[in-house]
Amino acid sequence: MPGDKNEIDFDIELDKLAKRIKSLRVAKGYTSYEVFAFENSINRVQYGRYEKGNDLRYTTLLKVIKALDMTPSEFFSEGFD
Repeated sequence: MPGDKNEIDFDIELDKLAKRIKSLRVAKGYTSYEVFAFENSINRVQYGRYEKGNDLRYTTLLKVIKALDMTPSEFFSEGFD
């Protein structure tokens, strides 16, 4: 049903996810996503796509969250409403 408040806009949610991942990486002192990805054994090209809002698997997101030294609860505590 168009305009349904329970409808999910996946592009908006992926954008929120991308912004959260990037802001946390920068907060950890990594100015380069490539260095962060390399040091945490995450595919560099794929990680760059995540910060641009490309879709990713939940297991990959968990790997990124772990590399940020966070729990999923901590990760989703900000930037998502």
